[in-house]
Amino acid sequence: MFKAIRVTVLLFILLLVAVNTWLAQARSTDWNNSLWVKIYPINGDGSQASDNYIKTLEPGDFDAIESFITREASRYGKSVHRPVRIELGRQVKDQPPEIEQTSGVFGVMLWSLKMRWWASGTADAQDDIDPDVRIFVRYHDPEQQFALENSVGLQKGMVGVVNAYASRRRTGSNNVIIAHEFLHTLGATDKYDRSNGMPIAPHGLAEPDRSPLYPQTSAEIMGGRIPLAIDDAITPASLSYVIIGPLTAEEIRLAE
Repeated sequence: MFKAIRVTVLLFILLLVAVNTWLAQARSTDWNNSLWVKIYPINGDGSQASDNYIKTLEPGDFDAIESFITREASRYGKSVHRPVRIELGRQVKDQPPEIEQTSGVFGVMLWSLKMRWWASGTADAQDDIDPDVRIFVRYHDPEQQFALENSVGLQKGMVGVVNAYASRRRTGSNNVIIAHEFLHTLGATDKYDRSNGMPIAPHGLAEPDRSPLYPQTSAEIMGGRIPLAIDDAITPASLSYVIIGPLTAEEIRLAE
């Protein structure tokens, strides 16, 4: 009898969690009210340069993301005044869980659970009220010679981790990556070839009907880059050169 009661209670808790997750995800893409997105800076490489840069960050450094979402929402006929409201949190000292490049399906699932648990525990110390979406931005000294790790955005838990450069000159391109991962948390899928980073036509292109097709002049946000040729593309310098394509708009319910 005790075992049956315990199993029933656990199933009930799991049901509540599942329903709460579904409601949160549904509300995040109804575009009736502002989504509260909080950004937490992290010194990603332990350098003094990254620490110094983080100290200079202001909420206004992320205004371009709000403007981008407002512009694209309006383009798809959504009239909400401020669809995204971004807040800058205090610096987080802990590093997020790492995922092994060779992780299989179960390894990725385990990492996802760890990531959501870590995000909640780490941010709760400074959040009296939980934001809708949490984005942890790990800053790195751009003078160091290394390639940034891939950024990630999780729809379950609505949390993202962005690897960015600690440089004013990179503010625009950093915001492109943050916006990309933010849209992942709303259900948008990647539209580029993981083997080479090239946007995949037609949905990964901002101008799929352009003739000639290349060079493109803008990037589709989930395609990630501006294709100059079939085998060449560049990262947009800012969100001024980025749009949300029709398929991405459908995925996040901007377009019905």
